[in-house]
Amino acid sequence: MTADSFSDGLVPGSPERDAAFEREALACLPHVARFAQSLTRNASEADDLTQETFLLAYRGYATFQPGGDVKRWLFSICHHAWLRISQRQQRMVLTAEGDDAELETMGAVMGHVAAQRSGIDRFVTSIDLGPAIREAVSQLEPNYRAVVQLVDVDGYAYDEAAAVLEIPVGTVRSRLFRARRLLQEALLEFARDAGVARVPSISRQDQSS
Repeated sequence: MTADSFSDGLVPGSPERDAAFEREALACLPHVARFAQSLTRNASEADDLTQETFLLAYRGYATFQPGGDVKRWLFSICHHAWLRISQRQQRMVLTAEGDDAELETMGAVMGHVAAQRSGIDRFVTSIDLGPAIREAVSQLEPNYRAVVQLVDVDGYAYDEAAAVLEIPVGTVRSRLFRARRLLQEALLEFARDAGVARVPSISRQDQSS
C-alpha cells in the first residue's frame, strides 16, 4: 500500500486538514504497514488493516492533539481495528498472563546459562540470523508479536507500548518476556540445525529443574 493509493480513497476535507494529515500521518505509513503485518502475518490482510487504520485516522483526525505522538496514535488505532476484525472472525487468541517478576528473573538467568553452555554467543556473531529471527517472530502468537514489534523493533518503552495496546505495563513485560524466551528457543533450534554441537533446549532444562 502506498500513500497515493490510500489518498485516492479519501473523501476530500478542507485543504488545510488534508495537508496536515498528509504531512503528519501519511509520513508514518511504512511504520503502520509493518505493525499491521506483524499483527496479521498476511500481506493482503495487513494491506486491508493499514488502509482501515488510515481511513479511521482521517475521519478522527480532528481529535488528534497537535504535538502528540502521531505514530503511537496510529498504532493504537491499528491495534483497535485489528482486535475488531479478529473478534468478528473469531480468531482472537486469548492468553492468561500475569506479572511474575520472580519467574521473569529465573527464566532470564536460565536462558543466559543455556546460551553460554551451548556456545550460542559465539554462534550468533558468526552467522546472519536475520532470516531465522524473522521466521521465529512470524510464528509467535499475535499478542506476543505486537509487543516484540513495538518494543524490540520500534523502540517503544514499556509504558508507551502499554498505552498503544491499552494493557498494563506488567502485561507488556510478561508478554515480552515470554516472547523472548520463545525466540531464544527458536534460535537454539536453528543453531542445532546449523551444526552447533550440544545446544541444549531451554524448555528441556526448565522441565528437568
